[in-house]
Amino acid sequence: MSLVRIEQDGAVVRVVLCRVAMHNALVPELLADLLAALARLKDDGDCRAVVLAAEGPAFSIGGDMRRFRREGECGDLRAYGEKLVGQLNEAILALIDLPQPVVAAVHGIVTGGSIGLVVAADIVFVAPQAVFKAHYVTAGFGPDGGWTALVSRLAGRRRAAAALLLNRSIRAEEAVAWGLANEIVAADGLLEEASKAARKMAGYPQGTLRAAKRLLWGDRGQLAADLEAERARFVELIVGPAARAGVDAFLRNFGSYPDATE
Repeated sequence: MSLVRIEQDGAVVRVVLCRVAMHNALVPELLADLLAALARLKDDGDCRAVVLAAEGPAFSIGGDMRRFRREGECGDLRAYGEKLVGQLNEAILALIDLPQPVVAAVHGIVTGGSIGLVVAADIVFVAPQAVFKAHYVTAGFGPDGGWTALVSRLAGRRRAAAALLLNRSIRAEEAVAWGLANEIVAADGLLEEASKAARKMAGYPQGTLRAAKRLLWGDRGQLAADLEAERARFVELIVGPAARAGVDAFLRNFGSYPDATE
């Protein structure tokens, strides 16, 4: 069963994360499904705009801590970290490289590397309940998902530092003020508002949208290099004692997962 659902609505396509039972925690299987969906849309002439959304109470809680523990106990944790963050980086760059504009509809928690799927969108709408949090200092991991490569560009280094080093939550109002989101929309109208924006852009000249998108993102090569630097540091730290202790502590404190933001 795919962990990512594609919904066609005329010229707009919704890409929906649907690993609901695990709050859309990132695992290679979900990211592989997302990459396949984005590859399909890149060459889809009928698709003129994309909405990225998620099912369940959270948008995504980042890497799956239970999977990290399992890989550490009976797998190759280093190889797993390399693969996971490599796929995440590919997904971030695939969203940026899509010729169609991408609108993200963020209704709930976004923790860890899953922020990369949000900030790689071109337009971002958040519900009042949306909250972003890094959690790297509690997990003992290195930041991934663009926290240093993208969040610092959008929000500024000082704000990114506060989020990363102090593990500060970024709630909806701050996400807009910091440039991580465009607008706050009531949760019950969030998906429709995102779809409305996508439909509006779908009616504009596609060449103009593509040119604007490419120019706004700037030096892709540097961005890819910055993301790769994140992956290298993540892999270095994931096999260390602080990460092992962090995973155990996280699962003790948030074993049922639904709200890991406080």
